[in-house]
Amino acid sequence: MAQSLQRILYLEDDPSIAEIATLSLTEFASFTVHHCERGTEAIGVFETFQPDLLLFDVMLPGMDGIQTLDAIKQLPGGIQTPAIFMTAKAQTHEQKKYMENGAIGVIVKPFDAFTLGDQVRSVWEARRNMVYQVN
Repeated sequence: MAQSLQRILYLEDDPSIAEIATLSLTEFASFTVHHCERGTEAIGVFETFQPDLLLFDVMLPGMDGIQTLDAIKQLPGGIQTPAIFMTAKAQTHEQKKYMENGAIGVIVKPFDAFTLGDQVRSVWEARRNMVYQVN
């Protein structure tokens, strides 16, 4: 796992949500973000972009966020790359399903653009702290 969180591969098909989130993550939180609109696009850029974190919408046309995460896990480095799902479908049983499918956290839409970067960092740090406590 990377020591610090800098590079985020972001998957979102809604252009207005993607624009707000990307602006929030780059301008307010100083992350490097590569935005993709489709799961196949995210899979295609994963190895060259080498993200520290995957930030995926769940509901997408064609290949959804969970299927995209499953495919990325098959790529070199994919299994070690943590993922957060962003979704409006965030009832307790749905969040449990996302975690069972490999997510380290869930960010509920609508999100606050001013605090999105802090939310992402908080989930990242919580996972990192758990890994260090286990080792």
